[in-house]
Amino acid sequence: MKKNLHLIAVGALSFALAQPAIAQKKVPAKTPATKTAAKPAASQTLPNDPNVKIGRLPNGLVYYIRKNVEPKNRAELYLGNKIGSLMENEDQLGLAHFTEHMAFNGTTDFPKNEIINYLQKAGVRFGADLNAYTGFNQTVYQLPIPTDSAEVFKTGFKILANWAGKVTMDGKEIDNERGVIVEEDRQRGKNAQQRMSNQLLPFLLGDSQYAKRIPIGKVEVLQNFTHDKIRNFYKDWYRPNLQSVIAVGDFDVNEVEKLIIANFSELKNPANEKARTYYSIPDNVQPLIKIAVDKEQPYNVAQVIYKQKQGPLKTEADFKLQMTQNMVNNMLAARIAEITQKGNAPFLFAQSSYAPYQGGLVWDVSALQTVAVAKSGAELKQALVAALAENERMAKFGFTAGELETVKKKMEAGIEKQFKEKDKTKSAAYVQQYLNNFLIGAAIPSAEYTYELSNKLLQQITLADVNAAAKAMVTKTNQIVVVQAPEKEKENLPTEAALLAAIKTAGNGVTAYVDNTVNKPLIAQAPKAGTIVNETKNDKVGVTTLTLSNGVKVVLKPTDFKNDQVIFTSFGKGGASLASNDDFISAENANLIAQSGVGDFNPTQLTKYLAGKSVSAGAYIDDLYQGFSGNASPKDLETAFQLIYARATNPRKDAEIFNKNISDFKVITANKGSNPSSVFADTVQAVMANYHKRGMPTTLADIDKINIDKAYAFYKDRFADASGQTFVFVGNFDVEKIKPLITTYLASLPSLNKNENFVDNGVNPPKGKVSKTVKKGLEDKVTVQLLFHDDYVYNAENNVMLDALKAALDIKITERLREKESGVYSPGVSLSVQKNPTAHYYFTISFNCAKANAEKLINAALEEVNAFKNNGVTTEDLQKFKSEELRQEELSLRENGYWLNYLTNRLKYGDDIEQVLGNTARINGVTVEATKAAAQKYLNGDNYIRLVLLPEN
Repeated sequence: MKKNLHLIAVGALSFALAQPAIAQKKVPAKTPATKTAAKPAASQTLPNDPNVKIGRLPNGLVYYIRKNVEPKNRAELYLGNKIGSLMENEDQLGLAHFTEHMAFNGTTDFPKNEIINYLQKAGVRFGADLNAYTGFNQTVYQLPIPTDSAEVFKTGFKILANWAGKVTMDGKEIDNERGVIVEEDRQRGKNAQQRMSNQLLPFLLGDSQYAKRIPIGKVEVLQNFTHDKIRNFYKDWYRPNLQSVIAVGDFDVNEVEKLIIANFSELKNPANEKARTYYSIPDNVQPLIKIAVDKEQPYNVAQVIYKQKQGPLKTEADFKLQMTQNMVNNMLAARIAEITQKGNAPFLFAQSSYAPYQGGLVWDVSALQTVAVAKSGAELKQALVAALAENERMAKFGFTAGELETVKKKMEAGIEKQFKEKDKTKSAAYVQQYLNNFLIGAAIPSAEYTYELSNKLLQQITLADVNAAAKAMVTKTNQIVVVQAPEKEKENLPTEAALLAAIKTAGNGVTAYVDNTVNKPLIAQAPKAGTIVNETKNDKVGVTTLTLSNGVKVVLKPTDFKNDQVIFTSFGKGGASLASNDDFISAENANLIAQSGVGDFNPTQLTKYLAGKSVSAGAYIDDLYQGFSGNASPKDLETAFQLIYARATNPRKDAEIFNKNISDFKVITANKGSNPSSVFADTVQAVMANYHKRGMPTTLADIDKINIDKAYAFYKDRFADASGQTFVFVGNFDVEKIKPLITTYLASLPSLNKNENFVDNGVNPPKGKVSKTVKKGLEDKVTVQLLFHDDYVYNAENNVMLDALKAALDIKITERLREKESGVYSPGVSLSVQKNPTAHYYFTISFNCAKANAEKLINAALEEVNAFKNNGVTTEDLQKFKSEELRQEELSLRENGYWLNYLTNRLKYGDDIEQVLGNTARINGVTVEATKAAAQKYLNGDNYIRLVLLPEN
């Protein structure tokens, strides 16, 4: 539940947190900008990585090329444009983003949607792989593409060149896309967050170009602009001297350079170039304060932003400063987390973190951002003061030597891990570095240089350095205070004067931090080791299976996909399904025991104990299973095993942490009714559970029944018998070397040989046709979910057929609702399947739209489903499915995460562990005729659920 609160709070704040990276002003302000900690006058510039080839064509286009074999037979191709919405004229608001859309709607060499069509046939997924985005300062196109087909690979550069200078801007296509972009605005907005953003933007952005050039633009412009406006924008700004091509992947660098020269040299800059103006942010001497309320805002949130000027990382001094700032962030976060766990914590959630300039939405702004979420408006000032007090505490007294030692251990482990994986770095990671180099001039040092410099600086950075950086973050000027709260709390909120007083007096009376550590071993006494009683090998999938003396099974798959990673999970049947209806709510929250630490270590103390180690291991209890999961560097595997053993045998019962979580959960539950999406989600949950008591959303009355003693007892009971546990380990380990850890820590787990199973408590979706409409929300925004579901025979053959139907139906729904009807932005078709407790499949068609179009679009979606039943999948769409699926399979088979999930599911469900070997044949074996029969069977509509969220009026 704590995790849920954190996500909700951060999600609610995503707008406000972004603002320091948004606001700019064309003319520098007269007041002096706040500076960060002073740097040496001269500092060595970080050298570029010699493994990347950087060049410039005569027309000004810059290119970056690097050979990288992770993943094999793949490349990441990017087109970076140093232009965005800031370049728009008053009659072009939103057209930078609109231009990005038009790049997929017809170019000289690829008419209409042929780019998407061609790439899908080559196995590139639209949206998931092929994509683009537009910001204030940049527009970026991304194209991951196979390199084992010379024709496809060469065509990738042709596509980039068409985006760069050959978009046709056909008038009919422009008009068709208007509705799609209006619907994008509806899907992403039309909610409390957007309405409060509209209140806050003029305030946060001030008299700047940013305030006038929000990338989505204005609906009235999008609906009515004449075609020449967008054609002029493209002609003026899409030019080679503002563009870069980035290519990283498994290819020959010299051949790629030839392809770039051949495809991009003919592009020309306009004769009369418009100046590319850059903008600055206004400073403020006195704090700026703004309170925004909304009927649908669920939480009381206060934020203080301390703006600063800090450029991109270019020199060793920059590197040292950012490293020091990262240390401050880590230590400050640990202090706030420690407070949050206490029963008398003054806030539901708090966060304080310095974001150094990384080339985000705005190109020269950094900020310390402090957020506090309170239970009520009346408590908001107290919550904010408590969060700000931690800023003041670190500014006045600094950090302790113990805290610095802990954070240095953490960073040293991270540096070591990153360096060990340098030859397994994904191409996409390099692309982002080179993009930042092109856009903002950020350095791109090599992995070796970064490793050596990081280790050198880690030794050099002193407590004085850290404390100076911390003090510099808490500025006395350039402060902005923002409050976002429910409208019903308006009268209870602190006034602007009270907020001003809060930031001025938050440091009154603070004292130095006292470091609270536990100097004990994780396990007081080494357990009595068990034995391995059986061992089998399956060379076809590279798996060794061990049976231990206490009944535990361990499945081992060593890999070379990562140099410094071992991941694991386990499962045993039972889970919360074994709890009675009366005790179910306490059993369901037994996971709070796992979140309370272990043994003598509360979560904060455990974090400090593990500093310097790259390891995590937690316990879980879900509806049908209980077990453990985590990861570790090979060198820290023993600690991972110790954590498993400790969580199983010595759980921590911490009433303060448990009750704090329950108290927070009550606030979340009490407030969520104001949010239309939450109300709809609760309705969906209830309908899908057919209103079964155990499947209903949690109420305040339910929370009152949660009992720590029952939760603790249930947790202990679930882990009292390890004989039913199956562990799966995947990663870089040696089977023989890991065996002693297995016998010591897993074979010694308690065993009662209960031979337990989960219970089917009858939480199933309703049969037949069901329709449920919810009326909630102020805006013209409708959410639709159409579900087709039923029991079925769960096996690999049926599952691949369901996958084929899902992929092809997704294409058809997108073509109909987005391209033809122009009524939605991103409709989706999802598929979920389960084997336990009963085998069941769910197809869900989902989209957002305007109320006036809802019924028309629902009918259109159902028409596509009926066409599927009559005709099956088209030959072309089936080809796209097979190409995309087989391409993803190639990548997945080189991922530890894929194998962990695959092996766990096969073992859970009693399937053939060699099933993966037949995947390619099964995919290729799907025929058009077979999909027609499958569509008639799985999409027959006998069990159909229609769920719709309408606005209140």
